[in-house]
Amino acid sequence: MSDAGFTRGRGSGSRPGGRFERFDYTHDDDVVQAAPGDDDGPVAPRTEFYRDTSRSIIARNDSPDVGFDASVNPYRGCEHGCSYCFARPTHEYLGLSAGLDFETKIFVKADAPELLRAELSSPRWSPTPLGISGVTDPYQPVERRLGLTRRCLEVLAEFRNPVVVITKNHLVTRDADLLAALAAHDAARVYVSVTTLDAELARSMEPRTSSPERRLDAIATLAAAGVPVGVLIAPVIPGLTDHEIPKILERCARAGARRAGYVMLRLPHGVKSIFEEWLGAHYPGHRDKVLGRVRAVRGGRLYDPAFGDRLKGRGVFADQIAEMFALGCRRHGFAAERTPLSTAAFVRPRPPQTDLFA
Repeated sequence: MSDAGFTRGRGSGSRPGGRFERFDYTHDDDVVQAAPGDDDGPVAPRTEFYRDTSRSIIARNDSPDVGFDASVNPYRGCEHGCSYCFARPTHEYLGLSAGLDFETKIFVKADAPELLRAELSSPRWSPTPLGISGVTDPYQPVERRLGLTRRCLEVLAEFRNPVVVITKNHLVTRDADLLAALAAHDAARVYVSVTTLDAELARSMEPRTSSPERRLDAIATLAAAGVPVGVLIAPVIPGLTDHEIPKILERCARAGARRAGYVMLRLPHGVKSIFEEWLGAHYPGHRDKVLGRVRAVRGGRLYDPAFGDRLKGRGVFADQIAEMFALGCRRHGFAAERTPLSTAAFVRPRPPQTDLFA
């Protein structure tokens, strides 16, 4: 395994130009020198945080293969730095790169809890399950300091509005109290994303996420707190991680997961070159096999955006993965059906009364 060209703690080794930009440019910190006496390679560029001044926080989608219609994303960009992340091209709408910019320039929606309260308080809001987060991870490292996701969950718990949380970070266990309070009304569910059980692979592919063992511990901690928890094997990388599906399901079931799902690797737009670059640098012996398998499940391309196929793929290898997953679910007792969360307990708190003599 080689990591030439990559800095420690980053999932991308470059800043490829965005598809909306007419000109490309090079940052001074693209070439990073190793610190004196440092034998582990160049130092990763530091992360910068910017205030996002969005005026609304609930995003809508009409995708028939996504499990929720509305979502809350407290952050844009993600310091986890997963080399395969399908959300990377969203940074191109900001004039930034899907590569290093996506994981080093994080936009923070500091007003997210207040915006969420205002939108749920509106008589136009019809209670519906919200996804946190539909794009970038709500428990990425900066959340430990800012607590925006927790404050959003506090609002949701006050309104008893149902929520589905998707994360690959152990930090979610910090909010087990709020999630358990919502779960008491059948209004909360957490999916912990487990891509691989191989710690070395996870460290290079998902450099700033929790280790596989910590994710299993998160499942156990949430389950013990009474929070319905599942595992999301996402993404399944054919030719690299697909063989791990049975073991992942076994370990997660033992930890307390009761639901399971999977998503086939998605490489939209600039993610193709970023993931290819990562493969060539870290697992060059697997590169041709993996890309060949990806094309096999994507109709000869590296990405197929068609609804119905984009999450699971199609063809012989996709069918084999689906059968392997279904068999593992039956063997370890995962729920076969997807039951919706309840909105029955939703309540719109009364605004505080104003003291006329204050």
